[in-house]
Amino acid sequence: MANTIDIRRRIRSVKNTQQITKAMKMVAAAKLRRAQERMYAARPYAAALREVLTSVATRVESLEHALLHAREEHKVLLLIVTADKGLCGAFNSNVIRAALNTMQEKRWEFVELLPIGRKANDFFKRRSIPIRREATHVFQALSLQTAQGIAKTLIDDFVSEKVDAVYVVYNEFKSIIAQRVTVERLLPIERAWDEVGVEAEYLYEPGPVQILSELLPKHIEFQLYRILLESAAAEQGARMTAMEAATKNASDMISHLTLTYNRIRQASITKEIIEIVSGAAAQGG
Repeated sequence: MANTIDIRRRIRSVKNTQQITKAMKMVAAAKLRRAQERMYAARPYAAALREVLTSVATRVESLEHALLHAREEHKVLLLIVTADKGLCGAFNSNVIRAALNTMQEKRWEFVELLPIGRKANDFFKRRSIPIRREATHVFQALSLQTAQGIAKTLIDDFVSEKVDAVYVVYNEFKSIIAQRVTVERLLPIERAWDEVGVEAEYLYEPGPVQILSELLPKHIEFQLYRILLESAAAEQGARMTAMEAATKNASDMISHLTLTYNRIRQASITKEIIEIVSGAAAQGG
């Protein structure tokens, strides 16, 4: 049985850990507020860009663009968006597991990875799956320029037929306590406008083909930027939830250790009293 000194030392250690988890929860809450603001600001723009893209595409009789050309998926580039840090519950492991399941289900002939985030890079660089390039520390200073740089590489690889398709696996932000792992295809761009009818005629300057050619790359850039913002907000929400649970578990552990400490201390006091009484009774007899 542990003595009182060991239990006091352990209680002190758990209290120190609890202070750290409380601080990390407060930091995650502050970062989550900023990440949510950026994410909620990007969502309407992404939806409006999709609507404009659909509206223009429905007015083009025959549209042939390299980013729309679908071919058989033999060579695939898979983006895996994780965090640079841990201590956020199952946030990173869920994305990695979903990526592995996707590769197993799709059965692509050749897959290359582009891990975004240090956790995905550390996991897959010890595996046999080839990594085309890595993008770590993206979330330290996340900006549209960062997404544009990554998107340009994806577009160049797809247009030059180095890859036949580009998929991305990430955590979509639903709420502070809920993140949904999502698998999306970035390239080729899906023709969501094929079933949409033309409601009104517009005059375009320049023509709709030129406008659409400019919108398609911007669509990829901003969709990737939105995905990174979603993942950043989901990461802070997961970390805040995990640190709150850790703080609660530390409180429960402190209560249990304190109760154990009091029991041992009381048993020791009772034992000493019994020894004193027994000694006094023996001397009196």
